[in-house]
Amino acid sequence: MVSCFNSKNVSITETTILNPYKTNVRMDTINTDKFWSLVDNAVEASKGGDFLKEKHLTEELEKLSLGEIKEFEFALRKCIIDADEFKILAAKKIIEGFVTDDGYLYFRCWIIGLGKSAYTETLKNPDYLANIVSKEEICEWESIMYVATEAYSNLTGMEEDETFPRSVAFYMGLDYDFGAPPTKGKDWTEDELPTMLPELWAKYN
Repeated sequence: MVSCFNSKNVSITETTILNPYKTNVRMDTINTDKFWSLVDNAVEASKGGDFLKEKHLTEELEKLSLGEIKEFEFALRKCIIDADEFKILAAKKIIEGFVTDDGYLYFRCWIIGLGKSAYTETLKNPDYLANIVSKEEICEWESIMYVATEAYSNLTGMEEDETFPRSVAFYMGLDYDFGAPPTKGKDWTEDELPTMLPELWAKYN
């Protein structure tokens, strides 16, 4: 493997230069083991409460190096991008009754916040969520997107700039927003939802 450095001085493996300022990292070179260990520990410590998960993650990230905090951000973005699939979008539609761009992003963050096992099973078959989500639950978790920024700021005493995890990740091509890769899988129509995800459909309709 060839190791190089981007303009932010962060090591990237096997990158392709897209322009003088932005590099594109291969998704399969991002290690998520440490990320999932942190998330699973936060889930266990918080008993599933989003505020306590956020607090626990921030505190644990502050024990790590600045480089490791950036790696957490990279892994988070990989997981968000990996979860961008039309069946996941369908699950969001069934559960909430509607889908917005921001809501779909926060929904994928919420799935990540369930922990590695639930995330993996949901990506295999989103109907899995019918077994673990209550009808009263708010299935969004926006704040996980900011824990690396908060921890980085607390350690450096700086306000967010281009050296922070989110900016570095963006310049690596890890964009889950306007520059995200295309949604995976096959698009659907609303009349296909009952047969596509029958357990979720039965629970919410």
